[in-house]
Amino acid sequence: MKQQWLVIYTRPRWEKKVDRLLQMQGIESYCPVKKVISQWTDRKKAVELPLFSSYVFVRIDEREEYKVRQTLGVLNFVYYMAKPAVIRDQVIEKIKHYTRHCSDAEVVSLREISTGDRIRVKNGLFYNQEGTVIKVQGKNVIMVFDHLDCALLSNIPVSDVILSGNASAPLAANRFIRH
Repeated sequence: MKQQWLVIYTRPRWEKKVDRLLQMQGIESYCPVKKVISQWTDRKKAVELPLFSSYVFVRIDEREEYKVRQTLGVLNFVYYMAKPAVIRDQVIEKIKHYTRHCSDAEVVSLREISTGDRIRVKNGLFYNQEGTVIKVQGKNVIMVFDHLDCALLSNIPVSDVILSGNASAPLAANRFIRH
């Protein structure tokens, strides 16, 4: 049977654990990570966070699907047209290349945000300010801020905003499905 890269959906914040558990079972898996500096009140620390929240890639054949499903922390496969979504080898190689050579790599979804949405800034000069999206332009959002007693337009990176209705969750990762 031919092995293919598939995508599994994991419990929140279990990506690296699931990757480790799968590898302990002899299953080839890949959880791309990015290095970020986390700020605590007393110190800064470099940590590795998953590039794709709640997703891990596995290279398996059909016989190993059950073994993957039974792994602690795995919720399900990502499906496309009623079958597990297959990822081309070249896509995995590109992700590996970018994570090795581009330390500031990030995944930004532009599907989650659109004109008229209420958003809150989570980083930078306008931290915690809310406003309305006027336009999504590339990886940036042009927004008008509330409560500043003026109409101030600002160009903010999409990675620095969250939807106001769900102020604790960052925008979801893009999907990586072969058609």
